[in-house]
Amino acid sequence: MSGRILKVNNNTLPSVLDWWTQPDVLAMLLSEKRSESTRKAYDRDIKDFFTKMFAVESTAEWVVRFLALPGAQALLWVVKYKAKMIEQRLSEATVNRRLSALRALVHKGRVLGVCGYTLEDIKGETVIKYRDTSGVTPQEFKQILLTCDPTTAKGVRDYALLRLLWDNALRRGEIAKLKMGDFDRQNSKLLILGKGRGSQRETIDLTPKTRDAICYWLAFRGLASTKDALFVALDLNTPGHPLTDTGIAKMVRTRAKKANISKPLSPHRIRHSSITAALDAGQSVREVQKLSRHTKLETLMIYDDNRQQHQLKVSSVLADLV
Repeated sequence: MSGRILKVNNNTLPSVLDWWTQPDVLAMLLSEKRSESTRKAYDRDIKDFFTKMFAVESTAEWVVRFLALPGAQALLWVVKYKAKMIEQRLSEATVNRRLSALRALVHKGRVLGVCGYTLEDIKGETVIKYRDTSGVTPQEFKQILLTCDPTTAKGVRDYALLRLLWDNALRRGEIAKLKMGDFDRQNSKLLILGKGRGSQRETIDLTPKTRDAICYWLAFRGLASTKDALFVALDLNTPGHPLTDTGIAKMVRTRAKKANISKPLSPHRIRHSSITAALDAGQSVREVQKLSRHTKLETLMIYDDNRQQHQLKVSSVLADLV
């Protein structure tokens, strides 16, 4: 397939006479997404489609022009776009994410009466998720905790962060969104905005070690409003600013390096490690689901299968038979 960009013209995307009276479909789609990262990803992926296929920006006019195409013609453009992505050897996850953004755009256009078709017949690529659930052992994680100096603000903050990542298997985005008012030290509880839960907060229980670690950090942090971030940056460039999920990831890499952990480590890999360690300690899959907060039990079963190495056991039995 040729990699050239098609120069768009009025015959490719005919003008809609009253396009200026039509809704800004993309803006309305993005406004409904609670997550900033989701909004940015949708916006970026839809822009990529219009740039690659028509060499135009994804403005309100061009979006309406595309949506107003006959259904078969619009689907053909999306099929060509998918083929182009595969030709570029983009990962299955990237292809699916971009197709998902386009499906959402067309769905929103259909709801608003701009078009009457859907993209549901265009299937995504098969992706195998959560294949690698390995991480660090409890002993290795202890070594990481030991790198935190209890006499410094950064050491105390990082220790509390690491405790939340391990004891509660929190995601870095969940930690980055924490406010001062979310921490209930008296009852050892924490309110979090879980992944995919919108604005609905859920309460999790804290271990005494984690509660004390947060309390110790707050002694260093000082007085703050209940609406202020629970964890803040301590570097020279952004002192006192809310600690971002990127900052948490950087902290984990730095601490792992100080502890001489050879394998690449991330907050999510600590989450994997925590879940696996809980299963190794004899906790049932159902019990660990309360920790991980996975919606689907099947996801957690992958951790259990990887931990027990069922495939290797069966392969070994077969090998011994011949």
